[in-house]
Amino acid sequence: MEYFNINKSYEIVKEKLVGWAEAIIAMLPNIVLCIVLLIGFYFLARLVRMLTEKGTKKITNNQALTKLIGTISFIVFMSLGFFVALSVLKLDKAVTSLLAGAGVIGLALSFAFQDSATNFISGVFMAVRKPFRIGDVIETADEMGVVQHINLRNIVMHSFNGQEVIIPNKDVFQNKIRNYTSLPNRRVEINCGVAYSSDLVHVKEIGEKAISALDFVSKSKDVNVFFNEYGGSAINFTLYFWIDSNDQPGFLKARNDAIIALKQAFDKNDIGIPFPIRTLDFDLQKIKELITNSNNQ
Repeated sequence: MEYFNINKSYEIVKEKLVGWAEAIIAMLPNIVLCIVLLIGFYFLARLVRMLTEKGTKKITNNQALTKLIGTISFIVFMSLGFFVALSVLKLDKAVTSLLAGAGVIGLALSFAFQDSATNFISGVFMAVRKPFRIGDVIETADEMGVVQHINLRNIVMHSFNGQEVIIPNKDVFQNKIRNYTSLPNRRVEINCGVAYSSDLVHVKEIGEKAISALDFVSKSKDVNVFFNEYGGSAINFTLYFWIDSNDQPGFLKARNDAIIALKQAFDKNDIGIPFPIRTLDFDLQKIKELITNSNNQ
């Protein structure tokens, strides 16, 4: 039976340590060069991050997006420096393994966080395009309200019903957006109808005059009445006017006051707004037979 030989074990450990020391000494210049490269890439990455953030601020005022793009540029350059340092140390196989592992992890994460990635990318595009800003009144994804926060994953709105609405960015980006604040004026439309016996030229004059006299109606644009069709019981028309306001409460009040003013003007000038008329056609012969049958019973 062979017993444990402490001297032989000591020699084996000594050879390994000496071999490692010699290898480290032989690679010492490469290690120093690797450290210098990492330090150089660190300062280069900081410079790139600063320049990237300055350039991004010229495109968008979104601070979160600016910081994110700067951080990504910093990480990319530091990763490049890390791989260069590994190559200097002749660890090419390790570099290949790391790249392969990063690819597999990235593919797995892309499937796991597909919705989050879509919302994020949509947020980036909207931050660059700026279809709306905080405080704007918008309508999108079947929701309407005042924009409170614009994040990289969602937007937060306050609806006119007193509710907070959070909409994912992909739903905003993939649907149409109505921005009621981007332009200084807003057009109001009122649909109405008058009796067939009415003088249409007189109706047009009375309607346009009544609305033009209102204080909130924009004087820089005309008030117009356009007749649309011969309806079932009335000749229908649409009245258009503009207001120097783009907020929703102002729009609702202007439409309300205009409808009241139009009705008062029509009443004053004996212009009728008829009720819908329904004509019922009865078969008299069958009615007589029903009456006769009921009497016989």
